[in-house]
Amino acid sequence: MELFETFDEHGTPQGQVPRQIVHSRGLWHKSAQVFVFNAQGELLLAQRAADKDLYADLWDYSVGEHLKPGETHLMAAYRGLLEELGIHAIHLEPLGGLRWVVQQGENFRDREIQQAYRGIYDGKLVPDPAEVQAIEYVALPELHKRVELNPRRFTPWLLEDLCEFNLFGER
Repeated sequence: MELFETFDEHGTPQGQVPRQIVHSRGLWHKSAQVFVFNAQGELLLAQRAADKDLYADLWDYSVGEHLKPGETHLMAAYRGLLEELGIHAIHLEPLGGLRWVVQQGENFRDREIQQAYRGIYDGKLVPDPAEVQAIEYVALPELHKRVELNPRRFTPWLLEDLCEFNLFGER
């Protein structure tokens, strides 16, 4: 059973709660998102595994990771990179600041205290099939076209953050 550290609306720790309860009740918890680029400026996208409980088969961040109790956002980002993609040698920099984000879907209410990061990586990738069914580096102009043509192929949080962090640039 996966436990998340939960928080009140002021960021005060409230104890550890099972993942399913956190998402069904909309309890505040922490997550880290990582945008991995290659040296050519292409963004690494990960297609979520077919059996994920939320947004299976959709294209997502390079890595999105819930924090384990006691972890920092940066620790979770590095752990997620290693576990999901086999990346162990990358320098991450914050992308924006700490954000309090609410996502709502049919069977969940997700309230996260998030920190995003970016890094550059051109090494070997070893995706974990339990988490990721495909990966692809995509140039940002091409990604923008894909998003405009078929936004339902992407997670809603990725779509929001592409705009939030102005990754497509101003048009």
